[in-house]
Amino acid sequence: MGKKGKREKKGKGAEKTAAKMERKVSRRARKEEEDLEALIAEFQSLDAKKTQVIETACPPPSPRLNGSLSAHPEKDELILFGGEYFNGQKTYLYNELYVYNIRKNSWTKLEIPNPPPRRCAHQAAVVPTAGGQLWVFGGEFASPNGEQFYHYKDLWVLHLATKTWEQIKASGGPSGRSGHRMVACKRQLILFGGFHESARDYIYYNDVYAFNLDSFTWSKLSPSGIAPAPRSGCQMAATPEGSVIIYGGYSKQRIKKDVDKGTLHTDMFLLKAEGSGKEEEKWAWSRLNPSGVKPTPRSGFSVAVGPNNRSLLFGGVHDEEEEESIEGDFFNDIYFYDIGKNRWFPGQLKGPKSEKRKRRRGRQAEAEGAGDEELEKQAPQGPVEIVKEVVAEDGTVMTIKQVISGPAGEKERSESEEEEEEDGALSPQVEPCPRSNAMLAVKHGVLYVYGGMFEVGDRQFTLSDLYSIDLHKMEEWKVLVEMDPKAQEWLEESESDEEEDDTEGAEGGEEEEESSEEESEDEEGEEQHPSVQPDEKHADYLSRTEQYWIKLARSNMGPDAKEKKVVKVAHAMAKTFYEDSV
Repeated sequence: MGKKGKREKKGKGAEKTAAKMERKVSRRARKEEEDLEALIAEFQSLDAKKTQVIETACPPPSPRLNGSLSAHPEKDELILFGGEYFNGQKTYLYNELYVYNIRKNSWTKLEIPNPPPRRCAHQAAVVPTAGGQLWVFGGEFASPNGEQFYHYKDLWVLHLATKTWEQIKASGGPSGRSGHRMVACKRQLILFGGFHESARDYIYYNDVYAFNLDSFTWSKLSPSGIAPAPRSGCQMAATPEGSVIIYGGYSKQRIKKDVDKGTLHTDMFLLKAEGSGKEEEKWAWSRLNPSGVKPTPRSGFSVAVGPNNRSLLFGGVHDEEEEESIEGDFFNDIYFYDIGKNRWFPGQLKGPKSEKRKRRRGRQAEAEGAGDEELEKQAPQGPVEIVKEVVAEDGTVMTIKQVISGPAGEKERSESEEEEEEDGALSPQVEPCPRSNAMLAVKHGVLYVYGGMFEVGDRQFTLSDLYSIDLHKMEEWKVLVEMDPKAQEWLEESESDEEEDDTEGAEGGEEEEESSEEESEDEEGEEQHPSVQPDEKHADYLSRTEQYWIKLARSNMGPDAKEKKVVKVAHAMAKTFYEDSV
């Protein structure tokens, strides 16, 4: 048998294995999904009581991740739909619809009859048809304990002009999944990849589907060439010519019983339509080898399409998987991919223009003010440092440096320059904290980043802040909504959780009503020790979490920091967090 025959036989064997795994996952997931279907139906019956459109001015949405943020095609608005929140004990899913007015910096909650069920990790794509349409496919619903999953395979459209939801029932579409990617490409929605997970099994996909926006029909594409390996969470962008670009993503595979190994993909592919305009388009995969500086390996990054024929990715996490635990390095950097030049380059902040800065730095400042072409040519200078200040117990101001991957925008400043900055000559640079699974949208060349999450130890921080940056200028981040530390809730696992009603936890938007054993224990403690002062409480809090804060401080300050100073900073960080949360 020749090499070609062996390759074909091997390819067919892999297809049979994948098909077998899909049947296995499907069988085991069926029972779980039947249980959750009843819960979803109950929530839908509550939504069915909505009979009219209600618009209400409101504060910013609660913390969440894995929702969708989309730019309105005709108005200066961003549309936030769905998402999830986990407080340490329960998972909350949302189907809320919020509209952010860019000019007024204000939020409106939009209640529309017959909305899609609660979900996260779905995909949304906007098209300008009939005053604007927001198309939503798939995603997942999780049980409150986070152990069962229902994966949607439904397709919805929000008619923005009439403010109406409509479910589109078309056969032949993708199977239920989440973590997939979907883009509008000419008059089609192109969908790729994703995963389906049950309590014991999972499967990742690399199939491609097209939904025709004129005929409202699904078709499964069978591109020629070597396809990307199955994955979820990749970057997907449509080119002006009607092709699709895929970069990165994440998948995992079982290497032995109860042991999985995750893979961060860093390869790149082009899905090109051949014979465009014919009745049956033929598609082909080809591998791309871009130039420039590629993003460092990561998962959980967020993607958007920027100006000047560029797509971009923001943030993400690189997990160091140990046998017993996973430690994650989170990012807040931006990488651009120039579609026309097949080139990656990091997004470097130039900083706001300042006459003092120009005089002080001379030619260096002029280089920072160069255009995008120069920006692309700059070689990475090294890691970026995020500098934060924390006031210690004795009033000393501690500077904590957080090193993240990516190029540095400028060389180290001299001591005199730092002193000038402290005196107010230069304002400190603002930027979003590192995070994964944030929601992105671009409008008028401005990137908006909302929410997401990061982890410290076993604790997950879910965010509700909103930042923006002008992608044409790349001068500075602007804070539009600040994170409220009091919105952070983290409950330790409790044996009584299983006895609580599932409906309350999964409904979403009701977190404030939750109570926990930990809270009741705290209240009892206050009754027993009314003389305990805040500093004593903080000392008790620190004694229980000291190693956690020392580890965080050490990671921020670097391996060369003296132990005594690390402990001092850890105390300051813990006290700051404690005071913010009480």
